[in-house]
Amino acid sequence: MFGDMMNMMSKLKESQQKIEETKSRLKTVLIDEVSSDQLLKVTVTASGTIKALNIDDQLLADKEQLEDYIILTFNKALEKANTIKEQELATAAKEGMPNIPGLDKFM
Repeated sequence: MFGDMMNMMSKLKESQQKIEETKSRLKTVLIDEVSSDQLLKVTVTASGTIKALNIDDQLLADKEQLEDYIILTFNKALEKANTIKEQELATAAKEGMPNIPGLDKFM
């Protein structure tokens, strides 16, 4: 029994380490999002950091339109980033979890 507990603790520690490694890796995963007319492009990391913003000169004439483009395009990019982040962290956590009877009901 004591050996089983030690094994579970070791697995939990491995799981936490995998999660931390995944978080670090997500900082390097880039997501590009482009407006439907290709006038605005944003790049974010899977951890949600803005890396680049490219604005076509056509958008500079209308401040309100530009603001709308930025908000919509960044929101799309951040949604994608969040989805990737959640999937990657869930996978990392599940891989390292010890086999505890009944735990699968909660995951």
